[in-house]
Amino acid sequence: MILSKEVVIRHSKGLHARVLAMVVHKVSELEKRHDLKFFIIYKDKKKILATSLMPLVLLKVKQNEKIIVEVHGEDPKEPLDELCDFLQSDFDLEDKSTINQVDNIINNNTITLEHVFSNIPNGIIATDEKDIISIFNEEAERLLGISSGDAIGKKVYEIIEFTNLHEINRTGKSELMVKEIINNRILLINRTPIIIDKKPKGALAVFNDISKLEKVKDELKTVKDLKERLQLILETVQDGICVINSDGYITYVNKAYLRILNEKEEDILNKNIRDVSPEGARIKVLKTGESIIGAISYKENGVIIVSNVNPIVIDGEITGVVSIVKNVTEVQKLSEKLTQVSAKADYLEEELIRTKKPDSAFSKYIGHSGKILDALATTLKAAKTDTTVLIRGESGTGKELIAEGIHFSSKNSKGPFIRVNCAAIPQNLLESELFGYEKGAFTGAIKRKLGKFELAQNGTILLDEIGEMDKSMQAKVLRVIQEKEFQRIGGEETIKINVRIIAATHRNLEEMVKSMEFREDLYYRLNVIPIFLPPLRERKQDIAPLLEHFIDKIGKRINKRITIVTNDAMESLLEYKWPGNIRELENLVERIMALNETEVIELSDLPAYMRKDINTVKNAIKSKNNNEIDMLIEAEEILPLKEYEKIIIEKALKKYGSYNAAGKALGLTHKTVAAKARQYGIEKKVTWE
Repeated sequence: MILSKEVVIRHSKGLHARVLAMVVHKVSELEKRHDLKFFIIYKDKKKILATSLMPLVLLKVKQNEKIIVEVHGEDPKEPLDELCDFLQSDFDLEDKSTINQVDNIINNNTITLEHVFSNIPNGIIATDEKDIISIFNEEAERLLGISSGDAIGKKVYEIIEFTNLHEINRTGKSELMVKEIINNRILLINRTPIIIDKKPKGALAVFNDISKLEKVKDELKTVKDLKERLQLILETVQDGICVINSDGYITYVNKAYLRILNEKEEDILNKNIRDVSPEGARIKVLKTGESIIGAISYKENGVIIVSNVNPIVIDGEITGVVSIVKNVTEVQKLSEKLTQVSAKADYLEEELIRTKKPDSAFSKYIGHSGKILDALATTLKAAKTDTTVLIRGESGTGKELIAEGIHFSSKNSKGPFIRVNCAAIPQNLLESELFGYEKGAFTGAIKRKLGKFELAQNGTILLDEIGEMDKSMQAKVLRVIQEKEFQRIGGEETIKINVRIIAATHRNLEEMVKSMEFREDLYYRLNVIPIFLPPLRERKQDIAPLLEHFIDKIGKRINKRITIVTNDAMESLLEYKWPGNIRELENLVERIMALNETEVIELSDLPAYMRKDINTVKNAIKSKNNNEIDMLIEAEEILPLKEYEKIIIEKALKKYGSYNAAGKALGLTHKTVAAKARQYGIEKKVTWE
């Protein structure tokens, strides 16, 4: 039976904690005596057991407010009336034993609440309206590294620097699901105000250590990425893949499998192998757990399939089967095509070797001047040996073409020709480029990388601009030249090599050896057969054939024709100094052909600094006469800064007689003066002192 009765609370302080402790004590006696269950209902809230002190305290029932008392059991009327009369009394306590029992109830509930706070897996901090810490549980101690004894009773912002519970208390606004990193832990924090009678009476922070969850999240993301990569791999491989579970059902097939068998996915997936192929290799492997390699099956469409079938074993149990299939028919066709291509490649290689005579290997190098013929004669002799060659010459003189010709004229011509521009690669990366590295040798080394020396095995390597290499790297290259071996970065294996080494530079290595910028021992190892390529200004008879070559080459590329170069234009080209050498000439031809609208190259098509009408100005430079130089500066034609720089440096060297003294006079380093002198060809009879 269930009875209920409405009660008006008369006590001046309402149902506060001590009064409710008396109520709980009274209810406990009635329930024990009459075998009943009492509940209290307040407003529209759920009914609460009348023996639960803390939930009743949280109801905050005030004087003259109504509650409903509900009782369950047999003959409940008299006990219900007795409890209701008690609830409407003044709750005066005179019996000491009753007082003790009430205090025990309060203490037990308080101890229980404290025990809950201490053992809850979340950190909890509570403050009162004055921002004094009143609750600081064990998990908060562990996560923050602060003991409760040092925290309770003190201002929260004095104990915890990063908190803003005092702001929550002041504003009454919550901060929910805030993620912060504290003591190397990732914490998820909820900060809420404690509101009593619509006024903030403190603040509460509840936080949880989610470091492990974040780690699991990252691991799950990694697994997801791995799964997606694996799926992509399976879908892009050319072999057919079929996966069967432990019950014999087909759970996965890739696109290649469907293509090879000429099937649709819906006709294969979720079919049992016992029905599809009861005598096949897959069912045998599923039963026996033993792999079958090279199983051949003939399909109705005439396709011959070769399968490798393996069991999937996890923790010693067969959980499925994976079958990898190849279409032998396709392989046979590819094999026939490969045989044809290989035969053709062998024939072409033989023809290339047969037709590549030593002189034809240098056909790309245009020039008929005496200096070029002398250089090519030395080059042809060097190509017949394994000796290290050092190619010298300014930028744009064709050093790489000479190196390529040496390679194709040598016995290493069947091997690769590897170019390395030492100036274009940062010095901290040059070692890994030359020697390679092993997986894990440094951060980012996710796989083994072969270096240029290893790639050039049985061929030739060109170390272009070797003068830009720092001395630590020079020592390592010297060891390779001497010992014919090296080790990859992070590796222990010594790799023997058979590589022809050619070096090239535009720098004055002799001066660099004197100034300790280049190793002397490496210089002598490289300079066994030196080949000097003259600048274009010293082989002007080659300008005409080079011009014709570039006009033809560029014209074919841009579909444009030039038939005539006027005498004035040709004379200006011959008088120009060509600091950029052949590369500058090629760029000039491309520029002229791109802008020219006729089939004739005239003087007006050339840049202003090349035109014949400034020859009088250039003569002033040659004469070194101060009056003429002053006239030059005042002239309407403005020459490139390099022309004036050459005059100043030459006059300083002539006056002081050394790079050091001239540098001090000009406010430059002796190295800069020496480099400029080499650039302008005025370094003769000058000392370093």
